[in-house]
Amino acid sequence: MTKTADPSEAPDNVIAFQGAPGAYSDMACRAAYPDMTTLSCASFEDAFAAVHEGRAALAMIPVENSTAGRVADNHHLLPESGLHIVAEHFQRVDHQLLAPKGASLDTIESVHSHQQALSQCRKFLRENGLKPAVHTDTAGAAADVARAGDASQAAIASALAAEIYGLEVLKSDIHDTAHNVTRFLVMSRDPVDPDPGQGLVLTTLVFRVRSVPAALYKALGGFATNGVNITKLESYILDGHFTVAQFYADIEGHPDQRMVRLALEELSFFSKKVKVLGVYQASDFRQG
Repeated sequence: MTKTADPSEAPDNVIAFQGAPGAYSDMACRAAYPDMTTLSCASFEDAFAAVHEGRAALAMIPVENSTAGRVADNHHLLPESGLHIVAEHFQRVDHQLLAPKGASLDTIESVHSHQQALSQCRKFLRENGLKPAVHTDTAGAAADVARAGDASQAAIASALAAEIYGLEVLKSDIHDTAHNVTRFLVMSRDPVDPDPGQGLVLTTLVFRVRSVPAALYKALGGFATNGVNITKLESYILDGHFTVAQFYADIEGHPDQRMVRLALEELSFFSKKVKVLGVYQASDFRQG
C-alpha cells in the first residue's frame, strides 16, 4: 500500500501531490501508483519543484472536476512547469463531513475545505445552513478542525483524512452529484512516447492565436478537415488588459500520426505559439 515518503525514500519511488496527507490528490496517488510513496507539498509549485529537484519522480495534479469544473490556476501553471504530462488518472471523490468527537449537525456552524470541495457540496451546505470556510486543501482543513477541537467547526474531506486526523464522519457522500470525479494529470521530468497501437493516445497542448478576425476558426479548421477529435478546449487570459488569450486543448491521437501532424501544422500556421505539454495513453476510465 502507498505510504507517506520520508527523506530516506528513493526519489524514483516517490510521487508528489499538493495538500496535506489524506488529501484527494494523496488518494489519487495511492490508487494510481500503489507501490509508490507519496510526498505532501504545500502548493502545486512545490509539487513541480519536488520533481525538478529530484525528490520525486512524478507529480499528481488535479485539473478538472465533473461537478465544479476547472481547478483554478493549474492551466496557468502547467505550461510553465517545465514538466511533461505522462498519464491521466480519474479519481472518484466521495466527500465526507468530518468533525471532532461530540459534534453533531446541530452543533456545527461552519465547514472548512478547499474551494472545489465546497463547490461540490454547495447544495448540502445551503440546505443545512452551514457557512463555508475556504482552505488551501481538504486534508489541511481536516487537520485544522482536529487541532481546534471545536464542536461548531467541521471539515469536508476524505475518509482517509478522518482516519489520519482522528475525526468522526458525521455524514457520508455529501457531494451534490452522484458521480463526482476529478481528472488528474501525472507530470514527469521526462516525456513518454506511447504506442497508438496499444490504445487511445491523447496529446495535450497550449496555443495562442494571432490577433486577426476568425483566427481561432482557421486555427481549428485543420482538426475538422483531418478528422482529429478535440476532447477539451478552454481559453484563459494571460495579460492584465484582457487582450491575450491562451487556449488549452486535449486532442485524440499521436503527433506522429499523419492526420494529427497535418492538423498541428495548420494550427501552427494560424497561431503565435504552440506548445505540446504531453503525449500519453488515455485512461481506461474513458472507455467506461
